[in-house]
Amino acid sequence: MTQTKTDTVKEFNFTKSDFERVRALIYQRAGISLADSKQEMVYSRLARRLRATGIVSFGRYLDDLEAGRLGEEWESFTNALTTNLTSFFREAHHFPLLAEHVKKLRDHPIQIWCSAASTGEEPYSIAMTVCEAFNTLTPPVQIIATDIDTNVLATGANGVYAIDRIEKMEPERAKRFFLRGKGDQDGMVRVRPELRQLVTFKQLNLLGDGWPLKGPFDVIFCRNVMIYFDKATQRKILSRFVPLMKPDGLLFAGHSENFLYVSESLKLRGKTVYELDGRRP
Repeated sequence: MTQTKTDTVKEFNFTKSDFERVRALIYQRAGISLADSKQEMVYSRLARRLRATGIVSFGRYLDDLEAGRLGEEWESFTNALTTNLTSFFREAHHFPLLAEHVKKLRDHPIQIWCSAASTGEEPYSIAMTVCEAFNTLTPPVQIIATDIDTNVLATGANGVYAIDRIEKMEPERAKRFFLRGKGDQDGMVRVRPELRQLVTFKQLNLLGDGWPLKGPFDVIFCRNVMIYFDKATQRKILSRFVPLMKPDGLLFAGHSENFLYVSESLKLRGKTVYELDGRRP
């Protein structure tokens, strides 16, 4: 009898109870709210961690994780369950507004925080936008790029990408900001060193007790992150963003995120772009 996809025997037993434990742990650790529909995704990603650690059951893996018997496994557990979908100049309507904003700030060093940097495409898109606004590879900007996932941060800091990642970019922009690989690096591109120097990558958990950052910021990017958090967590994070924003600072959100129902301290400036509401105390 031919075995169907739904009949496939899993390598590890993964019960509803195991899934609920994972949901509770990742919520506690990173504020991520996993929907019921994510059970197969969780199994697939964490099964790799069981293989890597040599543990043969989810129950034992989660017991050892909570008991602290797996060394640095908390980091790998969190990395495995973090979604990192990104691209250069994603949600492109934001970048002209960013360019317009930074041009008004040429009299002082510009501070920008990209709070969900993933593999680096977003902070480098910010850097390119500022370079183009000032028509120089050395604009007066410092970009802090943070993420909870240490693996993607390493990719961002390295700044090396498959060439198809920039295939939709304007040829002049690609030529100005990227170096093409040769020899064994053929088919790859690397962000120019001048651009990489504008961006500092740091690990940061938005739910962590202390953020290793010094504000205030002229711009904060927090795009397509809040969709993974419940309203209480969103409210908590936004309440910590507000004191880190300069009076004329901007907060960029993702296309499906609406902060007006979460924070009374913000008002809409443009399409999913917010500024401080000066009428609020």
